[in-house]
Amino acid sequence: MGVKPSYIKSLAQELIVKHGKKFTGNFDENKLAVSEVAIIDSKRIRNRVAGYITRKVNRRTEI
Repeated sequence: MGVKPSYIKSLAQELIVKHGKKFTGNFDENKLAVSEVAIIDSKRIRNRVAGYITRKVNRRTEI
């Protein structure tokens, strides 16, 4: 769907490092986890971060 902005990637990477055990391969669970661990006012930004985290988690388990 396009290239993710660097602020999405850096925020997601930081959340994975600090709270890696909270995230799973399920997007809906990750949306809730991102809401718990980060203060993000925009629902769209929260969803993009959660989607990127979901993709990273799923790619990590495939390999």
